[in-house]
Amino acid sequence: MTILQRSRAALLAAGLGLSFATPALAAEPIPSWPQVPPRATRQLALLPQLPPPAPRLFAITHERQAMLNTIRYAEGTWVNGDPSGYRMLFGGSFVNSLDRHPDRVMYSPRYASAAAGAYQFMPFTWSMVSRKLGLRDFQPESQDQGALYLIQRRGGLHLVDRGELTPELAARLAPEWASFPTLAGSSYYGQPVKRFDDLRRFFEQNLAELRQGGSSRWEPVPIRQLPGRCLPSDLDCRLRLATVREVTATPTPPPTVIPPRSVQRDPRI
Repeated sequence: MTILQRSRAALLAAGLGLSFATPALAAEPIPSWPQVPPRATRQLALLPQLPPPAPRLFAITHERQAMLNTIRYAEGTWVNGDPSGYRMLFGGSFVNSLDRHPDRVMYSPRYASAAAGAYQFMPFTWSMVSRKLGLRDFQPESQDQGALYLIQRRGGLHLVDRGELTPELAARLAPEWASFPTLAGSSYYGQPVKRFDDLRRFFEQNLAELRQGGSSRWEPVPIRQLPGRCLPSDLDCRLRLATVREVTATPTPPPTVIPPRSVQRDPRI
């Protein structure tokens, strides 16, 4: 047998040996993820649905209730403490159902707004509040909780708990409620605003009544009309603002006729 033939025979024998050899790891089990028995799977599928999370609730103390009443007083929904203020739409009309936010744009001679409820929630604000707190309706209790959440969101709840209404607290709430004055005394949105002294007087008297266990009913105080802010390009607004300032500085001003303006949309829409 030649060298070439012997080499071929050796290669053939080696190949046959490899083909009949058993892999070293063939007998070892292959690792795998644990399998859930079919019966356990069926049991998991039949578990009852979990209830929705419970809403977050704020405790309502005398101080917080007095603050809520003061917001209603400022927003024009106090109605001498009558619960109908919770159904009030912007402009003074009322809604029948409180199952949800009405989300209805109402018009006044100068403004248009979809604010509703005792605290005049805008639709997008109420949507955010109801999601955060898990509220499912627009009932008075839900509105109270939503207003307290907004106070806390503005960093004012701890100030309310002190039992006093300060200019700082009013300024913190001014971006949330246009009727609250800023530190400058004007509305954050250039709308009619309550005087701080009137708000503080109402808050203190209301808190005193609540602490004594009495009812909270008060006569309304007229809103003080303060000039708002004007854009540099709004010449008509700047002229009216100058007229208001001139009339305010005059001890006995002559009658001033302000021309009617077109309806303005609420800047919070």
